[in-house]
This record gives sequence, structure tokens and C-alpha cells, in this order.
Amino acid sequence: MAGRGWYQEWGQKARELHPGDVVNIPPEVKHWHGAASDSWFSHLAVEVPGENCSNEWLEAVSDEVYR
Repeated sequence: MAGRGWYQEWGQKARELHPGDVVNIPPEVKHWHGAASDSWFSHLAVEVPGENCSNEWLEAVSDEVYR
């Protein structure tokens, strides 16, 4: 939507996000997303309902990993 941010799947390289970018995150993919260190970040998330599924928030991303 606006600002600049990052998206990273577990074990993969981080991807910089800009307004208009789309990220399709399959079920069961551990990931994080958030603002760049020098920007704010606004995004829209859409979830498709499923059966026998849930959303699990995991550990926070440390400053060291974020850098």
C-alpha cells in the first residue's frame, strides 16, 4: 500500500517490498514481514478461509536478524 518494507521466508533471502508489490504466502510457510529500518510500512493482508487451519505467531525477529 505505502512505504517500504521487507518480506522473508525461513531460510530464504529477504525481499524488499514497495507499493503495489504482491506476496503470495502458501500455508505452513514460516515468514516475517515489516517496515524497512528507515521507512514506515502499510500493507493489506487477505486470508483465504480453510478447514482445520490456524494462524500461529512465532518468535519476534531480533535486531541482529533484521539487520
